[in-house]
Amino acid sequence: MKILLASQSPRRKELLSSLGFDFEVVKIDCEEILPGNIKIGEAAAYLSELKANAFRNLLEGEVLLTADTVVANGNEFLGKPKDENEAKEMLQSLSGKTHQVYTGITIKTSDKTITETDVADVEFDEISEDEIDFYIKNYKPFDKAGSYGIQEWLGMSKIKKINGSFYTIMGLPTHLVYKILKEL
Repeated sequence: MKILLASQSPRRKELLSSLGFDFEVVKIDCEEILPGNIKIGEAAAYLSELKANAFRNLLEGEVLLTADTVVANGNEFLGKPKDENEAKEMLQSLSGKTHQVYTGITIKTSDKTITETDVADVEFDEISEDEIDFYIKNYKPFDKAGSYGIQEWLGMSKIKKINGSFYTIMGLPTHLVYKILKEL
């Protein structure tokens, strides 16, 4: 089977490769707009499936993998920050609190679609303004939901506790991907 990874994320590429799968990276142009009434726990799966459905028809033997990560702080979605100010606001809102990271995956073949979501709780220590400024300046987290990467300096220095999969927080619930791909 030929696996097609529809993601430009270097982290997702690295994780799928580390699972031992050969794959080709494909691009999907899809406007990621959530319906206004969607529940936070359903958003990542919705976006992942939206991307999968925007891709061309799959050929026999092709498997498409899409994913989306949503960070939720209470009832608020934290997407990818538009600029430094928005990144700073997001990180200030996460400082000293526990939030949720949802990653939805969709694995699609020519005749079936499987969508699942995994969630992890992330507890941050207090993050000072200087630390936030340092992180944004040096790591430029503008391509990351919630304005941080768990595998980077902020994750190493300020995450006190996680409940759930580290890889889900990184952007790909590897345990789910492996299980589903092995069953295909």
